[in-house]
Amino acid sequence: MSLDSVLTVRNGQAFATASQEPLPLDQFRREVLESVARGGRVAAFFARREQEERCRLNAVIAVDAESLLQVFSTVAEREYPSLTPECPQLHWFEREVCEQTGLVPVGHPWLTPIRFSGAEQAVCGVTDFFQMSGDEVHEVAVGPVHAGIIEPGHFRFQCHGETVYHLEISLGYQHRGVERALIGGPNQRTIHYLQTLAGDTTAGHTLAYCWAVEALSQTHVPPRAQALRGVALELERLANHVGDLGALAGDVGYLPTMSYCGRIRGDVLNLTAMLCGNRFSRGLIQPGGVAYDVDPATVLALHRRLQAVAKDARVAIELLWNSPSVMARFEGTGVVPRAWCDQVGLVGVAARACGVARDVRRDFPAGIYRFVHVPEATYRTGDVFARAYVRWLEIQRSLTFVEEQLSSLPAGSIRQTPKPLRPEHSVVSLAEGWRGEICHVASTDAEGRFAAYKVVDPSFHNWFGLALALRNQQISDFPLCNKSFNLSYCGHDL
Repeated sequence: MSLDSVLTVRNGQAFATASQEPLPLDQFRREVLESVARGGRVAAFFARREQEERCRLNAVIAVDAESLLQVFSTVAEREYPSLTPECPQLHWFEREVCEQTGLVPVGHPWLTPIRFSGAEQAVCGVTDFFQMSGDEVHEVAVGPVHAGIIEPGHFRFQCHGETVYHLEISLGYQHRGVERALIGGPNQRTIHYLQTLAGDTTAGHTLAYCWAVEALSQTHVPPRAQALRGVALELERLANHVGDLGALAGDVGYLPTMSYCGRIRGDVLNLTAMLCGNRFSRGLIQPGGVAYDVDPATVLALHRRLQAVAKDARVAIELLWNSPSVMARFEGTGVVPRAWCDQVGLVGVAARACGVARDVRRDFPAGIYRFVHVPEATYRTGDVFARAYVRWLEIQRSLTFVEEQLSSLPAGSIRQTPKPLRPEHSVVSLAEGWRGEICHVASTDAEGRFAAYKVVDPSFHNWFGLALALRNQQISDFPLCNKSFNLSYCGHDL
C-alpha cells in the first residue's frame, strides 16, 4: 500500500480505514481525473454523510493493467464541481450520490434521479425527462409494466419516424434498501441479502461479499472450497449465457435454438442443484468456504451431465451462426463503438464485445482464479452479434473450467470458521459475475461491524450503454438490443 496522495491496494486486501487520508477537494478531483486519463476506470464512486452538511466522497479506480485499485476520498459540503463533463464514466455515479446524500455535483449535464430513493423523490418515475421537438418527432414510452414476467423499468424513446435519436432509462421500481440493511452486520440476515440482491447472480455477489469478509477477518479458505466456489460461479455463467442465447433467438423468431436453450439452461441449473440442493446456489457459498461437499459419485454424475450439456449447447447455438436470417438481424444492430465503451466504462460481456479484454478473473484474480487462468473471450464489432458470440465463447471456457476443477478437486476441508472482523478496516472486493464486474466496498466501525457497505452491480455500469446502443436504430430493434445486454433491474436498484 502507498500512503502518498493515493492509497493503492490489491483486490481483497484489507487496510486500516484511517490510512485513507481525505484529500483537499481540488486535489481529489485532479487525482481521479488523471488516474482515469492514464487508463484507469471507475469501479466505485459513492458518498457517505458524516454530519448534517458534510459528506465523505469516495472513489475507487481500477487499473487493470497493473491489477491495482486506487482509493481516493475527500470531504465536501452541500456541493462540489462535477467530474462528469470530463469523465463520462461518473455520469450515473454522481446522480446516485446526489440522490442519496443531497450533495450536488455542480455542472452535471443531466442531474435526474436513478432510483427515486431520496427523501424528495417519493414517486418513482416522476421527473423531467429529456425531450426533442421538431417536425415528425415523437415520443414513445414503454413500461414500467411490461408484457411477460419481467421486472419493471421505464424507457422513453425520442424518435423521428422509426429512428431512435435518444433513449432515456428510468429505474428504481425494485429499490429495496439493501445497502442500508447491511449496515451493522454481518448478522444472520446478511448472507441472505447478498444471495438475493440480484437473484440470477447469487454466486457472483455472494462470492464478492465472502472475499470482503474473509479479508477483513483474515480468514483462510481451504483449497477444496475455493475450487467448489469457482465451479458454482462458472455454472451460474453457463446457465445465464445459454438462457440469453435462447432468448435472443426467440427475439428474432428462431424457435429451434430458443427451445433447445431453454431446456439446456434448466439442465445447467440442475447441475448447481446437485452441488447444494438449490438451482441458484443459494446456501452454498459461505464466509470461510462452502456449506456442502461433493462425493466421488456426484462428481462422476456431474461430469456425465456436463458432457451432455456441452454437446447439446454446441448443436443448438451453432444453428444461430449458420442461419442467414438470424445473422441479418444480429450483425450491425445495436452497435456500441469502442470509444463509447471506454468513455462510459462498460464492463463484462458488453465491454468484451467491443474488443476490450476486461475481465476481473484475469486482471484482479482472487480465490481459485489466482491459480487457474480463464482465457479471455472478446469480439470487436460491438453489436448484438458480438454480444451473443462472446457469450458462446464464454460458455465453452466455463465448460472447460468446470470439467478441469471437478477432475482435480483438492482434498481436505471445505470451510474454516471465520474470525471476527477487524475494527476500523476497509476492503474493496471485485468478482467477475456473468454480466461483468461486481464491486463491493466494506468498512467496519470500532466494534468490527459494517459501518458502510457499497455494492456496484455490473448493470450499474452498463444501463447507459444500452441507451447508446439504440442511437440511430429502428425502435423495433429495442427488444433485441435490450436482451443482448440483459441487464438487471434489481441488481441496479438494490
